[in-house]
Formats: sequence, C-alpha cells, structure tokens
Amino acid sequence: MQTGKVADAQRGNWVDAFAPDWLKPYARLARWDRPIGFWLLFWPCAWALALAAVARPEAGFNLWYLLLMFVGAILMRGAGCTGNDIVDTKIDMMVARTRSRPIPSGAVTRFQAALFLVAQALISFVILVQFNPLTIVLGIASLVLVAIYPFMKRVTWWPQFFLGLAFSYGAIVGWTAQIGSFGWPTLLLYAGTILWVIGYDTIYALQDIEDDALIGVKSTARLFGSRTQPIVALFYAGAYVLWLLAAFSAGAGWLFLVGSLIPAALLAWQVWTLDANEPLNPYIRFHSNRWVGFALTLALLVEWAW
Repeated sequence: MQTGKVADAQRGNWVDAFAPDWLKPYARLARWDRPIGFWLLFWPCAWALALAAVARPEAGFNLWYLLLMFVGAILMRGAGCTGNDIVDTKIDMMVARTRSRPIPSGAVTRFQAALFLVAQALISFVILVQFNPLTIVLGIASLVLVAIYPFMKRVTWWPQFFLGLAFSYGAIVGWTAQIGSFGWPTLLLYAGTILWVIGYDTIYALQDIEDDALIGVKSTARLFGSRTQPIVALFYAGAYVLWLLAAFSAGAGWLFLVGSLIPAALLAWQVWTLDANEPLNPYIRFHSNRWVGFALTLALLVEWAW
C-alpha cells in the first residue's frame, strides 16, 4: 500500500506526521490532513445555533448541539470528499495537484473507499438522530445535494453554487435543531452563506484553472476569468448584507453590527489582495475563511450574551 504524501495536503499536518500507515490513505480520503473543509462546513451550524440564541435568549446557546454538529461536520465532509474522489478518479489522475490522492495513486481501491464512505455516513446518521424529527428529515434530505455535487463540474459552469447549497446547509440544520421550525432568519442566513461559498470556492478553483481548461472541467473561476475579483467582491458583499438581515430579523442590534465588521474586513482583504498569478495567493485567501466563520460566530455570541 502506498503511503506517500499528497501534493495538495496542508503542510505539517498530523496525518503525515503521526498517523499509522494503515490509516493514512483513509485519513487523506476524508481530508483529515486538510481541516479547512470541515471548519467551513461547521461554521454555518455554529452561526445558526448562535442566531437561534439571539432570537430566543432564554433558551441559551446549546453547547451539546454544537459538539454534535462539529463531529458531524468532520464525518460528513469526509464522506463527501470520499464520494467525490470515487466519482472523480479519472479527472484526479489528469490534474497535477490531485493525482497523488489515495485512489488515483493506488493507495486504496474504489471499493475500499466506498466501504469507508458508508462507515462515515452511518456514524453521521447516529449523530443526526439525536435531534428533533424536523432536523432529522432535513439532514437526510441534504444527502441529495451531497450526492449530485461531484457531477456538477461536468454539466454546469456553476458547480460552486451546488457546493454552496450543500456546504451552507448547517445554517438550516442548526436553527431547526434549536427552534424546531423554519423562519426568515435561517433562510436569510442560508442564502447569504451560499453566496459566501460561491465566493471562496471560486478563489479555491483558481488553483486548478489551467488543468481544468485542459480536461474540460467547468468552474466559476473559468467562467469569470479576468472578472473574478470584482464578481467575488459582489458575492461577498451580498453574503454580508444577507447575514446582517438574518441577524437583525432575529433581534440583533448594534453590538452584532460592530462585531460583524471583522468578518467583513477579512472578506474585503481577500478580494483586494487576490492575485491568481502569485503562487499560494488563492490558497491563503481561501483558508482565511475559517477566521471569517469564527469572527461571525463570535459577533452573534456577543450579541446574545449582552
């Protein structure tokens, strides 16, 4: 079994340094060597829980739900990446950044990867059933979005939109888990988060734009071309406005408004300094979105606590 490093793994990650050889290919399938993905999946859950606390201060901020959703985000992100690698094996073999991943490199077979996917999904289901019936139904329904995303880069220039539908889903799940029903705050939060995901994944896709063009893979990065910077700015601006509307509709006030300027500044920095021709520039700006997630969560929690 091959256990060499993956080209696009995060430098100095714990999988390369400490994981036993038998675990490394599976850890890399689940992207445990790149935690940014599960953070980006988790933060909308945290936002929704914090938003629910703002809307119903007497109910408080549910730390148990936060922990369950954190573990669930790791598992579901891992399952999604595993499924994506199974579907994209041939494409990954043609892209320099991805051909050393476990399946195209031969570290695991597609059948072994499929078994690993099922195991992650089953554990995720055990976590899901800890919530109320509405949240359970919504969580199961999200699997449709997870399943179709890997195919979207073949049929549409907007695969980032479908990623947004899936990766933003925590904005709905977190709210319904605590509130027990839908509401304008969660719908606005979900819509804003979709725009955020389109923006940051367009930045991420800049890393593969040449390979994608050669093999015919579609993306918003290729679609926008030289207009990527101003268009991403519009997506980020739209996300911020919708987040404000979500918070205000839940009862937030000036404390949240002031706190929200920090994630807004981080988004503005990403766009202002974006340079696709500079090595690692898109990678660093994409990764900074974990701090956007943390800062927005903190702004909502300060509003609730006050």
